[in-house]
Amino acid sequence: MPIIRVELLEGRSVEQRREFAEVVTRETARILRCTPEAVNVVFSEVRRDEWAVAGKLASDPKS
Repeated sequence: MPIIRVELLEGRSVEQRREFAEVVTRETARILRCTPEAVNVVFSEVRRDEWAVAGKLASDPKS
């Protein structure tokens, strides 16, 4: 049973998460030769002030 964990910044719509889950599930099932019912996708949304890249918070103003 593949479990795919996706961490992303908050703000994606339900429609975007739904489409992502459908595509990732379909391709995972195809590549791993399992049923789509065996594939689990778990989304974890992170606030921008809890995510940093290159030492800067995603919530910091862009310079």
